[in-house]
Amino acid sequence: MGNNNLDLWSKISATTIQALEEKALKPIETQYEFLKENNIDFIIRILDNIQRKEQAKKKQKKHQKEASYNPFLPYEDKLYVDDLGDSHVCILNKYNVVNNHVLIITREFEPQENLLTLKDLESFWQVLRQVSGLGFYNAGPLAGASQPHKHLQVIPFPLAPNSQGFPIENIVLKYRSKLSDHQIITLDELPYVQAIAFHNLLGKSSLECAKIIEEIYQKMLDYLAIENDGKTSRGNYNLLVTKQWMMMIPRRQPKAQSISINSLGFAGALLVKNQEQLDIIKEYKPLHILKQVGIEQ
Repeated sequence: MGNNNLDLWSKISATTIQALEEKALKPIETQYEFLKENNIDFIIRILDNIQRKEQAKKKQKKHQKEASYNPFLPYEDKLYVDDLGDSHVCILNKYNVVNNHVLIITREFEPQENLLTLKDLESFWQVLRQVSGLGFYNAGPLAGASQPHKHLQVIPFPLAPNSQGFPIENIVLKYRSKLSDHQIITLDELPYVQAIAFHNLLGKSSLECAKIIEEIYQKMLDYLAIENDGKTSRGNYNLLVTKQWMMMIPRRQPKAQSISINSLGFAGALLVKNQEQLDIIKEYKPLHILKQVGIEQ
């Protein structure tokens, strides 16, 4: 274990400041605007300068042809935040849109299609319990995973200035008083297949939280009939986790109308490369794009 994990948020902040100074972090500059649909204030971010990430991706693809290139093995020292037990490490997301966005990566290579284990979720929870934000997992390439090495992510609130929490939460929280803990349902307001459940983890250790989350996670896989053999999932999906609830969304394809969607899209935050893509979202509307990459219900 690294230094005392009680102060993980301070470490994330300090590492971010230093990595920015040393130019190890390459933040992606964006403009943003809100687009309201069905009482959801979607955050649409427009990239100011996509070239840097595109160039990095080209370089990475070139690397990937050289046997099995993996940016997490080894990870960059300047992005390292802390050890999470003996199996996972917390590092900064190099190409971040929001500061203090972290990745929870397995020390040894594991494929991103593998099901989440108790150790994954315990490491995840060590971070999530100390960060006021959203945890997520892009399970497989159809779900927007850009790296094949297993990694979970935590991004702090707000996802954009002048916003609170994240957009989809308005709809989800309406069900808090109607559902008992761990009860899984599908929300009719959303045009794509998904499952949500609430949990109460106050005062519990990371391991206790992980056990509860793992149980709901396994039930959601069954509920949504996501095909898996107990270790690897054939079906791709997105998973959103907060301190109060979690949601799983099965995926059919990685993009619609040229727009790539990962878990953050289902949280209500979409990223577009240019004005043309922004116009596409305005024409088709966010929920229609999400329905196209998910499964229509």
